[in-house]
Amino acid sequence: MQEVVIAGIGQTPVGEHWQLSLRNLSALAIREAIADSGGLKPQAMYVGNFLASVASHQANLGALLAGNVGLDGIEAISAEAGEASGAAALCMGYLAVSSGFVNVALVVGVEKVTDVVGQEMETLLAQSSDYDFEAVEGLTPTGQAALLMNSYIHQYNVERDVFADLAIIAHENAINNPKAMYQRAISREAYRKAPVVCEPLNLLDIAPYADGAAAVILTRRELAPTNGSHPMVEVAGIGFNTDALALHDRADLLAFDAVRISTQAALEKAGVGIQQMDFFETWDAFSIYVVLSLEAAGFARRGEGWKLLKNSMLSLEGELPIATMGGLKARGFPLGAAGVYQVVDAVMQLRGQAGKNQIKGAQMALVQALGGSAASSVTYVLKRL
Repeated sequence: MQEVVIAGIGQTPVGEHWQLSLRNLSALAIREAIADSGGLKPQAMYVGNFLASVASHQANLGALLAGNVGLDGIEAISAEAGEASGAAALCMGYLAVSSGFVNVALVVGVEKVTDVVGQEMETLLAQSSDYDFEAVEGLTPTGQAALLMNSYIHQYNVERDVFADLAIIAHENAINNPKAMYQRAISREAYRKAPVVCEPLNLLDIAPYADGAAAVILTRRELAPTNGSHPMVEVAGIGFNTDALALHDRADLLAFDAVRISTQAALEKAGVGIQQMDFFETWDAFSIYVVLSLEAAGFARRGEGWKLLKNSMLSLEGELPIATMGGLKARGFPLGAAGVYQVVDAVMQLRGQAGKNQIKGAQMALVQALGGSAASSVTYVLKRL
């Protein structure tokens, strides 16, 4: 395998883009990424998307999005791994470039949530669970997360309010992100008063679904422009693993085994240890997922992930910053595009382009996206060269 670098990044603001279509959003991110790469021309495009075929009534996104930006004739294909589809598409792009199959790959994640209004969205989102045994019974992604949080609180005797810090950190970090959906802080009191959505989850435990598109250009290090416009960021390691789709088929509900395995694989391929990570772009679709991911990845022992929420350990000035540009919770959650947004955020940090949110001396990042209730886990180690 050859060194693969991220030569260009692009993103749209996350929010409700009623006036823009899938192709409009994608074009904005793609053109920005190509320009940022110094004009590299992709030979292949890998699209990450979760719901377009049902929410936007549009399949065959590869052909649609490639033709819309004048890339007719290139290989273009979609990847689907539930909410982790964008991260899965990046995996495909990485493998294509590292194997020598293509010299330059374009990865774009896009989602148009506002093409569906009302309760139908929960029905569509349930596709990332086991339809025959979970969705058909009315269990939604939010319901799954609530089951896990209830189990965690009771098994480890954790105070409910400790989860407030995750939302507080995300919103604090989003203040200085012009692309974020919610650029405002929240207080602990606001968290306590937030309406309960599915006991014990309240509104501020849940990332808001939104529209958006993000893109990256991948190439081999020797092919990247050498004009010095920005530091190169290497995809140093990758892990993509799965767990039982249905919660009832897992030996341990709170283990998040796919996270553990994919993290170990990414670290091993990068030749580094978990203690070398300067920050963690974790999957905060639900607050409980952050705590379980911290434990499964190896940042904390089982049942002790919540302790990292104390003393600002996960803030920008802490030992392990998370959600550095607002995360899914405050930047907004564009479902199948979210995994690519996470990588864009991490690249900005590693380049030193994160503005007021810049982590001093950041050299290495762990980035992780989950599909369903961690049934799929895609983990990357990114390193500044």
